[in-house]
Amino acid sequence: QLQASGGGLVQAGGSLRLSCAASGRTSSTNGMGWFRQAPGKEREFVAAISWTGDIIVYAGSAKGRFTISRDNAKNTVALQMNSLKPEDTAVYLCAAAYDSRAYSSSSDYNYWGQGTQVTVSS
Repeated sequence: QLQASGGGLVQAGGSLRLSCAASGRTSSTNGMGWFRQAPGKEREFVAAISWTGDIIVYAGSAKGRFTISRDNAKNTVALQMNSLKPEDTAVYLCAAAYDSRAYSSSSDYNYWGQGTQVTVSS
């Protein structure tokens, strides 16, 4: 199971820190990813991190503004989001990959959390 939290309403230029807690069949050996989905749009990749944390992948829209990290001792993954823009508004979902690698495709993830809403006002 994956439980995402930390979403909310923030003004443009502000910051939010999302957290995802993993339990059950999702373990600290899985690669983890963050995706987002805005109303009427397809799910979009945001960032991913491998089990060891040595491989990190970002979508172009996230580079330089977002930072993904993980704490395997606590089975948590975080997404620090800075310089937020209205176009970042979406439900953010965390996901656990089939194996320990970092993937940008949603098809490589088999466990999904319920999502947390992020709303950025202009």
